[in-house]
Amino acid sequence: MQITKEQLQQHNEPQLKKHQAQWTALRQQLEERGVDVASTLQQLRQFQVAIPSWALGTGGTRFGRFPIGGAPLNLEEKMMDIGMLHALNRSSGAISLHIPWDIPDNAAHIRALATELDLRFDAVNSNTFQDQPDQQRSYRFGSLCHTDKEVRRQAVEHNLEVVRYGAELGTNVLSVWLSDGSNFPGQYHMQGALQRTLESLQSIYAGMPDDFLLFLEYKPFEPAFYATVIPDWGTSFLLVNKLGDRARTLVDLGHHLPNTNIEQIVSTLLAEDRLAGFHFNDSKFADDDLTTGSIKPYQLFLIFYELVDGMRRKQRPMQDLGWMIDASHNIKDPLEDLLQSVDAILLAYAQALIVDTPGLQQAQEENDPVLAQEALQDAFRTDLRPLLAEARLQDGAALSPIHCYRELQVRKNLIAARGEKTIATGL
Repeated sequence: MQITKEQLQQHNEPQLKKHQAQWTALRQQLEERGVDVASTLQQLRQFQVAIPSWALGTGGTRFGRFPIGGAPLNLEEKMMDIGMLHALNRSSGAISLHIPWDIPDNAAHIRALATELDLRFDAVNSNTFQDQPDQQRSYRFGSLCHTDKEVRRQAVEHNLEVVRYGAELGTNVLSVWLSDGSNFPGQYHMQGALQRTLESLQSIYAGMPDDFLLFLEYKPFEPAFYATVIPDWGTSFLLVNKLGDRARTLVDLGHHLPNTNIEQIVSTLLAEDRLAGFHFNDSKFADDDLTTGSIKPYQLFLIFYELVDGMRRKQRPMQDLGWMIDASHNIKDPLEDLLQSVDAILLAYAQALIVDTPGLQQAQEENDPVLAQEALQDAFRTDLRPLLAEARLQDGAALSPIHCYRELQVRKNLIAARGEKTIATGL
C-alpha cells in the first residue's frame, strides 16, 4: 500500500484553519523569545530517524506473541511499510537491516526500491545472539568471546558478511550488539572473555573497508544475568578506543540500569568524539523497548539538549550521528508505535533547540540552580506540536500522521493484502 499526495492533502485540508491559528500563535511566542523560527524549522525538516526492519511486526517476549495481522513477509514489504511511514511524517527516511533476518538477495533491486520510496540504508546490524538453522557452531556460550576459536572465527565472518551486504546497499556502518556473558559465577574467566572479545572485534575492524564505521553497543544484563562482557558505556568506550578512529559507542536508551544519568554519558562520549548515535525506546525497568517518550519524556529532552549543545560546540551537524528506533511493539499496531516514537524524538529535539542557551550558561556560571532549571523547563513545557505539524506541512506530509493512518484504514488494508496470521522476522 502506498499513500498518495492527494490522500495527504485530503487529510490536511479540514485541519488547515485550526493549524494555522495554532501555528501563528506559537510562532509569535517563539519570535518574542528570540528563537530563529526559520532555522529551527529547517533543522527539524532535515532530521531523519532510521526505522529498523525487525520492528514492523508485533514483537513478543518469552511468554508469548500476539500478531495483529498484515505484517510484512519479506524485505520488500518492510520497505513499503517504511515508505508509508515516511510519506506520513517525512522524518522516517532510512531503514536499518538486521542480518540474517533480512538478507537482501538482489542488492540492485533493493536499492532501486529504496530510491523509489525515497529511503536510504542506515546501519546494518549483525546477529550473534541467536543460532541460525544452517549454522555450524552454536553461540550458546558466547560468540566473539567464546573459548573455542572456531566459534569466534564464525562470528567474525558473520560480521564481515554483514559488512559486505551493507556495502552493496550503500551504507558504511556496522552496528554490533553482543549478548555474550555468563549466568553463573565462575562460568567464564572475565578478563579472558573481554580479551577474546577485543581480539575478535579487532579482526572485524581490520576486515572492514576503510570508510566503514563500527558502532558498539553495551547492555548491563539480559540474556546474561550474572555478567555481560560489554555491560556499560565504559567498557564499550575502552574497546572502541583500542580499535581505532572508526569505532564508536552506540547508546541504546533501554540498555541501562534504572535511573542511570544517560545525558551525562552522552555528554562524555560527545566530548571524546566517541558517540556513535542512538537506539531510541523507553523503559520503566530495563530493556522494556517501549514507545520512545512514553515513560520519560523529560529525560529524552535532557539527552537532546546535551546533543544540541555538544554538536554546536564542535560545529558538527546532527546528521553526523546515527538515529534509529529499537523497540518491540507487543500490543500496539507497530506502525502506529513507530509514528508515535518518531514524533516524540522530534518533539524532544525541538524543545532542545529552543532552550535559552545564553541564559542557561549564565545561570551555570553564576551557580544559580533555580534559573538553570527555569531555562530548561521553560523550553520543555512549551507546546511545540504546532511547530512539528508545520514542518510536516511544509514537507508535504500529514498534519496528524496517526489520524491520517487511521482515516486511510492502513492496517485493515494490510490485513486484506497479506492475511491475518502473518508474522514478520525479528524478535
